[in-house]
Amino acid sequence: MISTNDFHNGLTIELDGTVYQVVKFQHSKTGRGGAFVRTKLRNIEDGGIIEKTFRAGEKVKKAHVDQKNMQYLYHNGDDYVFMDTDTYEQLSISNEQLGDKVDYLKENMSLEVLMYENRPIDINLPTFVELEVEKTQPGIRGDTVSGGSKPATLETGAVVQVPLFINEGDVIKVDTRSGEYIERVS
Repeated sequence: MISTNDFHNGLTIELDGTVYQVVKFQHSKTGRGGAFVRTKLRNIEDGGIIEKTFRAGEKVKKAHVDQKNMQYLYHNGDDYVFMDTDTYEQLSISNEQLGDKVDYLKENMSLEVLMYENRPIDINLPTFVELEVEKTQPGIRGDTVSGGSKPATLETGAVVQVPLFINEGDVIKVDTRSGEYIERVS
């Protein structure tokens, strides 16, 4: 059992026999009455999002989730194929389960796959990934009306705001949590 005060993004809990992952949470305290925790929970079975409010300190059953080190191999239709680096066993995870994380998947990338009852439910990306800029407009000197940034399409298809000095072919570091440009690598 885990207290609602210990909630964090990515935590897996069990409610009414269904396993949910905490997507977002917020502790709130009104002027009168007790504190409570508002959450957005993703059903790991079908990917549906629900909103639920808990009393602060309420106990919830924590779902036991295993982490396996795996390597991302390739994209096949709506599925993404990963390989266990120990047993060389391959498994697929659907596009719906991964959500926006597919924007940062690069072939042969090592990462952690979260497993619940021997089924993949999610992945833990590295905090930063290095991706090549495939398409961007040339930066024009003095064009700071837009705040000194421009959109750039990366090799994975993700679009990130980058500084004006970034050109096509540059490799940049991107924060996978926020999708923000961090620095130019080369």
